[in-house]
Amino acid sequence: MPHTMVMTVIGKDRTGLVESLSRLIAENGGNWLESRMCRLGGEFAGILRILLPRDREQALVKALQALHSEGLTVIVRPDEVPCVAGETKRVLLSMTGQDRPGIIYQISAALASQGINVEELESECFCAPMSGEIMFQALARLQVPGSCKMNEIRRELEEIGSELMVDISFNEE
Repeated sequence: MPHTMVMTVIGKDRTGLVESLSRLIAENGGNWLESRMCRLGGEFAGILRILLPRDREQALVKALQALHSEGLTVIVRPDEVPCVAGETKRVLLSMTGQDRPGIIYQISAALASQGINVEELESECFCAPMSGEIMFQALARLQVPGSCKMNEIRRELEEIGSELMVDISFNEE
């Protein structure tokens, strides 16, 4: 009987890295379901979810461990979806402003204090076209408990944004 597994992958970026992973998964009867992967600096990092026959799990794990000699670290875990009590809302949070230390910390601390889970987070720094200032931009997908008061969360995030001089947009999907 097939089951789902989640894998994290990190190592020096190189041509053929994704092919190596996908070949081993296919050779062991696995199906690549979804993934998020990227290169940051010279490193490649990713997370992926696969469907795999239970009797092939050990063989795949052993094959993936062999990639360590090529500078790739792979961790495989069963996909255990946590049970979320009550209803939740999906919300998109975007932030743009002049870069400074602590932006992610202050925003994530406010979210965590309200029981809000950050499901996805993408961020980058870039040079502003006219001024050349270093700008920060982030987009987060959040899981908000139904018990949270959206107006209170929005107000708290706007206060933090004002303090940090970061534009914050908080919208339900």
